[in-house]
Amino acid sequence: MPGNKPVLIIGAGPVGLVAAAALVREGIPVLVLEAGPTISTEMRASTFHAPTLDMLDDLGAAPEMIRQGLKGPILQYRQRDHSLIAEFDFGILADVTRHPFRLQCEQFKLTRILHDLLQTRPGYAIRFNAQVTDAIDHGDHVEAVLEDGTRIQGSYIIGADGARSAVRKSAGIEFEGFTWPERFLVLSTEFDFASIIPGLADVSYYADPEEWFFLLRVPGVWRAMFPVAAEVPDEETETDEFARARFARILAGRDDYPLKHRTLYRVHQRVASTFRKGRLLLAGDAAHINNPLGGMGLNGGVHDAVNLVEKLARVIRGEADEAVLDRYDRQRRGVTVEHVQRQTIQNKKNLEAKTPEEQADFRNRMAEAASDPAKAHAYLMGMSMMNSLKRAAEIE
Repeated sequence: MPGNKPVLIIGAGPVGLVAAAALVREGIPVLVLEAGPTISTEMRASTFHAPTLDMLDDLGAAPEMIRQGLKGPILQYRQRDHSLIAEFDFGILADVTRHPFRLQCEQFKLTRILHDLLQTRPGYAIRFNAQVTDAIDHGDHVEAVLEDGTRIQGSYIIGADGARSAVRKSAGIEFEGFTWPERFLVLSTEFDFASIIPGLADVSYYADPEEWFFLLRVPGVWRAMFPVAAEVPDEETETDEFARARFARILAGRDDYPLKHRTLYRVHQRVASTFRKGRLLLAGDAAHINNPLGGMGLNGGVHDAVNLVEKLARVIRGEADEAVLDRYDRQRRGVTVEHVQRQTIQNKKNLEAKTPEEQADFRNRMAEAASDPAKAHAYLMGMSMMNSLKRAAEIE
């Protein structure tokens, strides 16, 4: 190993800590540089797909996640009047995964679980209040420059520092794509929607040409997501009146759900022009961002980290040439563009279909897939991101 310098991981979010756990398991030292004063407590993403859980199980994190989370075995698509378009049971994937369900578990729980596991393992170090402003590739080693001028050397840098990644910017890598004109509003409430909507699944998407939405149960609360038109001022979305009006559209005559949490954010579809530049490597939101319909962003980031570490560990141990890192770029960037971006864009188009013909096409496609076990299995292989992993493995 080159001078026993640690791999520098920028960002202690789920992707950064998955990369850290995977490297430490390989016997490779890491230093995680986190801008914040502690592990983040933000709710943010909360959906974990079956293959992601398999990977996290290999790292020792899945059992505690399952204990703290909520299994969602059923996925539903509904119309605004609550009539069922289609229902899928993830149990049908038991032949290809150890975890045939979606797990609803806020991402801050995963980061804490991983951090706790790593603190007992040699080779793991983390530094808080360490805002990285520059990442430099010196050819035979790297250097991270902190906001206070401190310079830290390492063997490689993994930029897991989010959509505004300093690592990506330092490397001069373009972040190609677009921003949706509407924003997404997430409202959380302790009210149990299943008590007033018969047969409601823990993961339910509502198609509507005027205002689609989805309902997602996580431990203790339901999260409801709505699109917000570009012309609506941010300040208006922050009012209780606006929240009540959104809630009122879920079920006629009800708007009195207690509001526990509210988040408004802009939604992007962007992919870095490359995931590797020399010894500077990107993963997670630093490499790609997409709309949250389908829960593919965080999961794709975990898949990046696991794929990257498998290759990087071999390079560091001298078992493979650095060129194998280009395969990481080809595989993960390839499936991000080919599968994740395309699927998340299509998910949004399905829910907001405007014409009667488009709406009927979506209903018919979903109903047909749900009615046939083989087609249901194929559909969930895509939704759970297993197909994207299979495709990545095929890319040389």
